[in-house]
Amino acid sequence: MHGMTIDGTYGVPTVALHTNVFRHVVRSVMRVNGMPRARVAFVPQPVMGKTPEQLRAYVDGNDPVTGRPVMQEVIEGLTKPLDEEDLKDASFERSTPLFVEPDTEENLHTLFLENNWTDKLPIILPTEERVEAMLRHTRHAPDEVVGHMRPTGFREYWEYTVEKVAANAVMAGARPEYFPVILAIAASGASARGSTTSSAAAMAVVNGPIRHEINMNWGTGAMGPYNHANATIGRAYGLLSQNLQGGSVPGLTYMGSQGNNYAYNSVTYAENEERSPWEPFHVQHGFKPTDSAVSLFTGCRSTAFTLGLREKHWREHVRHLLQGMDPHSYPTFILDPITARQFIDRGGFDTKEKLIQWVYENARLPASEYWDYQLIQNYIYPRATYGDEPWATLLKAAPDELIPMYRIEDIHVVVVGGETNGYWRIMGCNYQKTVSVDEWR
Repeated sequence: MHGMTIDGTYGVPTVALHTNVFRHVVRSVMRVNGMPRARVAFVPQPVMGKTPEQLRAYVDGNDPVTGRPVMQEVIEGLTKPLDEEDLKDASFERSTPLFVEPDTEENLHTLFLENNWTDKLPIILPTEERVEAMLRHTRHAPDEVVGHMRPTGFREYWEYTVEKVAANAVMAGARPEYFPVILAIAASGASARGSTTSSAAAMAVVNGPIRHEINMNWGTGAMGPYNHANATIGRAYGLLSQNLQGGSVPGLTYMGSQGNNYAYNSVTYAENEERSPWEPFHVQHGFKPTDSAVSLFTGCRSTAFTLGLREKHWREHVRHLLQGMDPHSYPTFILDPITARQFIDRGGFDTKEKLIQWVYENARLPASEYWDYQLIQNYIYPRATYGDEPWATLLKAAPDELIPMYRIEDIHVVVVGGETNGYWRIMGCNYQKTVSVDEWR
């Protein structure tokens, strides 16, 4: 993307180097950005862990995609300017069909499967009648634009309407009364099918009266496959993300190396406000307790867990859990009410904010260890060198100085569980936003 900007916008000949496993996604990104013949060359994958000599052999060798010498492609790309044919508009159809041709139910299921419109599990076919039933549970018009979404920052945004969200809600098996929650999720623009190579998933947390109205689960089994609303709302989040952002196809628009089983229902549940000793999550983010809202998190890919808080060494135990997380994956404490009360009894944290402050002060690493993490090198180190705070200051720390792993605003706490035991976890994920459900009724 940066190579296309330098070349197409500023007229400076540029050749972008990629590893060969990205060949399809690179071509796709070039096409959707209007430069299908931007200059690129490919070297083998992986580059991680290779010696300088091995990497030099990549550059001195042949492009594994074209079979031509890499440096020959680089020289030609830098000396042969793009012509009008290379720069011509490469627009293409950015919509999916509103209707498909009538056919047998079996053939239609096959059609949806083969076109990558499903998550590979059986779906409910979105007939006109079923979509209309879904639409009756919102005052918003079918053709009203709900939002925009894309799998990565290097792709164009796709726009989608209430009706398109409804079709995906039907496919997920959601009941019509769940629709305002699904619309609120869609309005966030936060994709549950992000194309990160780290195989991240998403999480949705519901607060307010809507939890009772649609019988969501915030107790025993809330994060598992035991509640229809939790399961189908989360599944709808994934389906609408892949279908309304322009696709989610491995090797083309999805590059998660291992994939993530959380993505099947996007870890969707309600907060246990009734048994929590603290204020609800949505109230922390500007809503009233009587408001209904849904909060979205992305980048869910790691979990640390333990049972309860021991009286003697609970501080050390929690620090170890935090230090076992990648510092580029921000911590959300997901606590059973038993453990939430233990944090009050053991630590005196009578508000979520006090617990968050303690986590910020205790999640520390020696500076040299922090800056040695690969994701920190990839994403935080450049920002530090550009002067972004607090990282610019942290970059000046002595190698053995303990520095915070996270900014305080990136630490969150949610209470969920049925109090069958005090198990709890830290989910590594990135909070995106909290969206009103009431606005989509």
